[in-house]
Amino acid sequence: PALQAPIVRNASENTRFIFENCQVAELDGEVVDLRTVVDGEHELNILTFDSDAGKAAYRHTASHVLAQAVKRLYPHAKCAIGPAIEDGFYYDFDMESLDREALDKIEKEMKKIVKEGAELKRFTLPRNEAIEFMKKREEPYKVELIEDLPEDAEISFYEQGEYVDLCAGPHLMSTKPLKAMKLISSSGAYWRGNEKNKMLTRIYGTAFTKKADLDAHLEHLADIKKRDHNKLGREMELFTTVDVIGQGLPLIMPNGVKMIQRMQRWIEDEETKRGYMRTKTPLMAKSDLYKISDHWGHYKEGMFILGEDDEDEEGNSISGNDIFALRPMTCPFQYYVYKARQKSYRDLPYRMGETSTLFRNEDSGEMHGLTRVRQFTISEGHLVCMPEQIADEFKNCVNLAKYCLETLGLEEDVTYRMSKWDPENPDKYLGDAAEWDRVEGAMREILDDIGLEYTEEAGEAAFYGPKLDIQAKNVYGKEDTMITIQLDMFLAERFDMYYIDQNGDKKRPYIIHRTSLGCYERTLAWLIEKYAGKFPTWLCPEQVRVLPISEKYADYAEKVLAELKKNGIDATVDNRSEKIGYKIREARLDKLPYMLVVGAKEEEENKVSVRSRFAGDEGVKDLSEFIDAICKEIRTKEIRKEEPQDQDNK
Repeated sequence: PALQAPIVRNASENTRFIFENCQVAELDGEVVDLRTVVDGEHELNILTFDSDAGKAAYRHTASHVLAQAVKRLYPHAKCAIGPAIEDGFYYDFDMESLDREALDKIEKEMKKIVKEGAELKRFTLPRNEAIEFMKKREEPYKVELIEDLPEDAEISFYEQGEYVDLCAGPHLMSTKPLKAMKLISSSGAYWRGNEKNKMLTRIYGTAFTKKADLDAHLEHLADIKKRDHNKLGREMELFTTVDVIGQGLPLIMPNGVKMIQRMQRWIEDEETKRGYMRTKTPLMAKSDLYKISDHWGHYKEGMFILGEDDEDEEGNSISGNDIFALRPMTCPFQYYVYKARQKSYRDLPYRMGETSTLFRNEDSGEMHGLTRVRQFTISEGHLVCMPEQIADEFKNCVNLAKYCLETLGLEEDVTYRMSKWDPENPDKYLGDAAEWDRVEGAMREILDDIGLEYTEEAGEAAFYGPKLDIQAKNVYGKEDTMITIQLDMFLAERFDMYYIDQNGDKKRPYIIHRTSLGCYERTLAWLIEKYAGKFPTWLCPEQVRVLPISEKYADYAEKVLAELKKNGIDATVDNRSEKIGYKIREARLDKLPYMLVVGAKEEEENKVSVRSRFAGDEGVKDLSEFIDAICKEIRTKEIRKEEPQDQDNK
């Protein structure tokens, strides 16, 4: 990312090249802007837009230009924050919501500001003076940010023309280098991300040094919109939401149910093959259960509590009534399945699997389509093991997760993260530093032995143990955890779980918490965006549509349909009195894997004319031949690739 000066004829050409291309600098490892005075010997790198820091400074300056344009056009607007983000920038304002016409107007004003080429000037003030300075400018959100800083802090500002902003920088030297900018959208955002605070208006934008790069990015954003599961999932009638039902409580429609059922049956059968026993446990329990596990102490805010939470400081009910809560996880329930009969070392590992419906009281600001909901279903499991079994069982859990990802064609879209405890906040966790170091070391050894490439992240562990999180990003770049495998080093003792070893002694087992596929709703969202609705045939809610050329062939079409259904293929007949070309176009728009066109020749020879999403016109085939081929494709869960097609073949 550091600029390497080219071979040039003289120093002035080199200076001009650097001036026109550099954004910021790295001075002794710290990113600073180019107005920084360098005194003495230092290690210096000049950073261009090709570097992450260069992009961030360029786009951060664009966000200030956005704020200046908004203040010119809407003087009553109050500025909040405006950072650079991965693919652009945003700025939050306390003002009315904006439509596309308003964004275009602001964008036009931004271009005027760039043309003016105002220099960005940095200055600092003591904290008290900075507060008064922003009060005079009637910027309450800036005042609040300054008041949160230490009293001895020196506060930095950047000035460009008539606009001044509270900012740590770094920035470009002036607005002049800003070339290709575009405001993308406007939405609501709570101040500081807290739903209890005021809803602000957030304007998203992006900026590049070349128009061609901006155009390519906008094309990418257009593709993202086509893949957005929130939009596409509704268009395909996979799910919907209703205000009177509640946020984060999606209705899965028949097409979506078919897909989830197919995944669920596949996962349950696969887990059974791998030695799991199925359980079915209640959707709620008394608070007593969650107090034993300590979820009541560590996770109560994320739970839906039924009835009044009328407890004293010791956790005893004041009214004498039992307090219930919907379950946010299944582990405490399955522990009692394990405890129902005494186990010996011969019974271990004891693998329990359940298709579990869970409930979590997520913040309303976090709700998003199917990826963040308040009721969801997961492929949950808990393995009770002897200490010497833990490494092999953990590896088997990783292998199962990878098998699921590979089958769905998602294996290349994930990263692996070892989530550790936060030693700076030990009160958030059970146990002490020595226990956490021991178990985290054991997990690290297992992952290294597998040969897994992973990152480590402090503060992301469960309160009872470290975990391996399998992460994926949605089309907008937001990362979510898709599959989790956790080591539990405390709850067996809290639930008095034990097994009898070879010597007849009681021993505490180890526990692995895991999902094989994760949350079905979130996985469905992932699949919608991955395949843009063009799912592998085995997952498609409608796998084949039979298209009679005219009403004369309706009976044969029904005969073909009956044969397909007899072989377990999800098929329908389009017997509308429409032209065949129209029916084919409709089926293509519905993203169907296969269309079977039938007419006189097909009926006479008991054949079908096959058209597919993958290869276009595949020609006339015996009905039995087509059925054998598609049944194999479904049985093997093949992910058939789309072949390039010429216009005629399409």
